[in-house]
Amino acid sequence: MIREPVYHSTPLKDLRPTQITVGMREVEEKRRGWRERHGKKAGAFLASHMIPVVLGPKDRPYVTDHHHLARALHEEGVTHVATTVVLDLSRLEPDSFWFVLDNRGLMHPFDEKGERRHYREIPDTIEELIDDPYRSLAGELRRVGGFAKDTTPFSEFLWADFLRHRIDRGRIKKHFKRALDDALKLAKNQQADYLPGWCGSVDG
Repeated sequence: MIREPVYHSTPLKDLRPTQITVGMREVEEKRRGWRERHGKKAGAFLASHMIPVVLGPKDRPYVTDHHHLARALHEEGVTHVATTVVLDLSRLEPDSFWFVLDNRGLMHPFDEKGERRHYREIPDTIEELIDDPYRSLAGELRRVGGFAKDTTPFSEFLWADFLRHRIDRGRIKKHFKRALDDALKLAKNQQADYLPGWCGSVDG
């Protein structure tokens, strides 16, 4: 395990995901934020937002966080990003590598329907990540105070799965604000109290 963050400049095209989906609405928000910082502040922003990676077979860098940022930067034409290696598993064979990631909570092999897939179905590039509208809804729900930021790995995907079974997909696409209002009500209910960052009423 590498303890101290060490900066590396890494071609964005070389980054490999450890999940299948992102919320494209959240990606668009990050793209807008990048445009606001683009220019003299762009370099400082990239240097201060290091993307954590695990080195896998053939020394390939696998992203363990900030998939949305990486996708946003890709869409904006950024070619290199700052990364820091948090774990070196390059000596492992692929099956063992993915087994370790899975058991350490460093991968999320679930598709846009919330169904678990084989690790071979995880995209090879950031560009190939697919949209899960429920992940976008969960991300926005956190931003408006529906739940607190939490260190639990993939916590927003847990919220996305909770919402997936309670809010119609078409409502998210056609009436996002209304879907967010519905999500806020659900987030305060005790049926969500098992989720990371829950901040509803203990009185029920």
